[in-house]
Amino acid sequence: MDWLADHWLDVFGWCGSALLIISLLQTRVLRFRILNLCASLSLIVFNALVGVWPMVGMNVATSSINIWFIAKMLRDRHDETAFEVLQVGPGEAYFQHFLSVHARDIAKFYPSWSGTDDEDLAFQVEKGDETVGIVLIRPDGDVARVMLDYVTPRYRDFSPGEFVWRRAPRLRERGFRTVVTPPDMVAPYYDRLDAGFRREGASYVLEL
Repeated sequence: MDWLADHWLDVFGWCGSALLIISLLQTRVLRFRILNLCASLSLIVFNALVGVWPMVGMNVATSSINIWFIAKMLRDRHDETAFEVLQVGPGEAYFQHFLSVHARDIAKFYPSWSGTDDEDLAFQVEKGDETVGIVLIRPDGDVARVMLDYVTPRYRDFSPGEFVWRRAPRLRERGFRTVVTPPDMVAPYYDRLDAGFRREGASYVLEL
């Protein structure tokens, strides 16, 4: 304890540096910005206490940049204009390429998924020119069975699949009356949406 009392400032500085490194290892953009902001704020305090003012200035700048990006991300999180939903053919080359690139990660969340069917409805959620998520629906009479509702790691804090469900009336126009999610889906997010999903056993159900 005496050593810590004598060296607390060094420990504080090292912790700030470690947090900065940890932030750079994040794949999720929002989590990266938040951790990087925390690291920058702690390094502002550390460098001010030791009198290294150029580093204080640099961390003030990075903190301001992070705050701006975090505010923008949170503002866009549920903004329909920030994302675009495109319906595509399930067999299209790009869609199949996306599934192939993310196959290992998809299998973690959908262990029973085995591939697309020609009758499936496929949607891509776009952020600019980047595909950030996909939704794959398999018709079963008047039931739309969700086969995939996958988000790339970078945007997993945003749940962009919700923008497909905001267009639920389009599914109703196709003759669907109910949406049902797979019972073995890992870490479903539907209870966080204001879209009308309800828990029914191991699945979530949306009445259209």
